[in-house]
Amino acid sequence: MLSARYQKALDYLYSLVDMESRHELSPEVLFDLRRMERLLEKFDNPHLKIPCVHIAGTKGKGSTAAMIASVLAESGLKTGLYTSPHLIDLTERLKIDGVDIDTEAVVEIVAELEPVVNAINARAEFGCLTTFEVLTAMAFIYFAKSGVDVQVIETGLGGRLDATNVACPEVAVITLIGLDHTGVLGSTLARIAGEKAGIIKAGSTVVSASQPAEAALVIRETCNRIGASLIEAGNRINISHRGYAASFQVFDAAGDLANYHIELPLMGSYQAANLACALASLEALVKKGCWISKSQIEKGLRKVKWPGRFQILSAQPLLIADGAHNPEAVGALLSALEDYLTCARPDISRRTLIFGTSRDKDIAGMAARLHDRFDRILLVRSDHPRAAEPEAIGREFARYGRKTEIAENVAQAVKSAMASAAHDELILVTGSLFVVGNALAGRRAEGSY
Repeated sequence: MLSARYQKALDYLYSLVDMESRHELSPEVLFDLRRMERLLEKFDNPHLKIPCVHIAGTKGKGSTAAMIASVLAESGLKTGLYTSPHLIDLTERLKIDGVDIDTEAVVEIVAELEPVVNAINARAEFGCLTTFEVLTAMAFIYFAKSGVDVQVIETGLGGRLDATNVACPEVAVITLIGLDHTGVLGSTLARIAGEKAGIIKAGSTVVSASQPAEAALVIRETCNRIGASLIEAGNRINISHRGYAASFQVFDAAGDLANYHIELPLMGSYQAANLACALASLEALVKKGCWISKSQIEKGLRKVKWPGRFQILSAQPLLIADGAHNPEAVGALLSALEDYLTCARPDISRRTLIFGTSRDKDIAGMAARLHDRFDRILLVRSDHPRAAEPEAIGREFARYGRKTEIAENVAQAVKSAMASAAHDELILVTGSLFVVGNALAGRRAEGSY
C-alpha cells in the first residue's frame, strides 16, 4: 500500500507530459534541452558536480549500466545509477550502491521540484518539462544530495535530445545500435546512430560496441569531428563464453589491463557484447585515475543485478522473463535461449510463450521469429497505455497458421501456464518490459518473487 504522500508525488509527476505513457511516440513532440538546463540551474547544476558514465544504445544499455555500477560500488565508490523504465515501482530507477531510492526521498525532492517546474512550465519558453525530464532532474539532485562519488546514467530515448544529455561524461558508452523508435529517431541505422552519438562530448572517452558498418562510421566520424577518443570494445576486449552454471554464465575476457575470469549472473550469451562494453569502460576509467582492481571487477560483475532480462523466475517449470521488444532483440533472446537450454536444461521438452508488446513496435517482425518456436502461445496486454491488443498480435501469428490463446492479463497468464505446466516445460514471458513488469508484480503478489 503506497503512502498518501508518495502517491501524491507520483500523481504530480504523471500529471506532466508523460512520453512513456503516450499512446504513440511522435516526432513532432518538442525536445529541447534548454528547459532541462533552466531547471537544473535553479538547483545549482547538480549534474555537473559528479563524475559521470553516460550510456546510450538500442540494446543492452541497461545491462551495461548495471554492470559498470556494480563494479564501481564494489571498488568502494558511492555509486548512483539512473535507468528507465521501471518494472514495478518508480523507485527502481534511482539507486545508490544497488539500493532503490526511498519513497520519502522521492516525496521530499518532488516537493522541492514542484514550484520550480510549475514556474518554468507556466512560461513554457522552450516547451513544458515532461515527466521523464523531471525524473532525470530528480536523479541528479538525489545523487548530489547523497554525496555519491560517481553516477552511471542511462539515456531514455535516443541521446542527442534526451533529457540526460545535459551530463558531461568522463566516459560515454554506445551499446549495440538497431532499428527501434524509427518514427522518432529515424528509419536508418545511420540516422539512429547520429542520435545516439549525440551524447559524445569533446575530450571524453567513447566506448562503442561492435556496430553495423553504417552505425560504426557515424560514431567514428562524430568522435573525430568533436575531439573525443574512441575505444571500439569488440577490438579491445576479447570475450570467450565458457558456458552456464545454475544461476550464472562463465566468461574469460582479455582486456588492455588484465585477463579476467567472470561469473555473470545475467543470463543470455548476448551479454558478451554488453560485458565487453562494460570492461572497456571500466578500464578507461582506470586509465583516467580511478582505482579499480581486477579482483573488484570480477567481484562486482559476480554481484550485478538487472531484473527482467533473461531472468529465471522458476526452475521447475522453467519460467524466464525477458524484455526483448523488437525483432533483433527477440532473435538474440532465442539464440541465447537455445544455448542455455542445450547447456543447462536439455530436459526441456515443451515450450509455452506468453507474449505482449506495444503498438509502436514491429509486431510482425517479432511474430515472424517466434511463431514456430513454441508449442503454445498465450497473448496478453500489459497495463501500459501503448500496449497492443492481443487480437491484433494474434493476426500476425495467424499469418503462419498459428493458433493463439488470449489471457485475461499478464499475471493470470503466468499463473495459468505455471499451474498446467510439467516440470520439464519452459514458459517464456517476453515482448515488452511492461509485460515483464506485470509478470514480476504478479509473482510478487503471490509471494513467488
